[in-house]
Amino acid sequence: MLRLIIVLLLVAVHAVPVAAEPLSVRVVDAKGKPVRDAVVTVRPVGTRPAPPSISGRYSVSQKDMQFNPFVLVVPVGANVSFPNFDASKHHVYSFSPAKRFELKLFARDQSRSVRFDKPGVVALGCNIHDAMSAFIIVTDSPWTARTDAQGVVQFDNPPNAAARLSVWHPFLRSPGNIVATPIGAGHRFQRFVLNLRPPPMRMSHDY
Repeated sequence: MLRLIIVLLLVAVHAVPVAAEPLSVRVVDAKGKPVRDAVVTVRPVGTRPAPPSISGRYSVSQKDMQFNPFVLVVPVGANVSFPNFDASKHHVYSFSPAKRFELKLFARDQSRSVRFDKPGVVALGCNIHDAMSAFIIVTDSPWTARTDAQGVVQFDNPPNAAARLSVWHPFLRSPGNIVATPIGAGHRFQRFVLNLRPPPMRMSHDY
């Protein structure tokens, strides 16, 4: 009887999934400086996890003749508002395959919204102010995040399985502005060195 109890306990212990330890990713440029606004995505190999939940509010504001934030990550199906805090009118648009839209002239303290229902990179522009640009990354992976000023993202509960880890950045010298590498189950740290091209001279962002 005692042996049976021990066997059952051992089976129960092994049946409980082990929680994955955090996965930390650091992104730097060729000189070793941190790269902010890089978007890191983890995708398990051979499985399709449930899409990320839509929580909170998502916004790309226009202020001081800039879009803020420069890079925004949203889950598929999210609604994004575009409030205008400038004295000037703006005309926000995108020709990206993931989402084509046009928000014609709207003035200060006015706002428009768009639903992003397809994963991909959406490049934003203003038809009135050419120096304004930004990007919305629409993701169907629950493990997608943007690097901070130190070039770091951390996933507290990554997939505990083999996966593909990718990094996107608008100035990355690579097809599709993306690089990727496979990682094994239990991998806890990854460092990417990106070869970045200079930002356009007309950009007012501090890069």
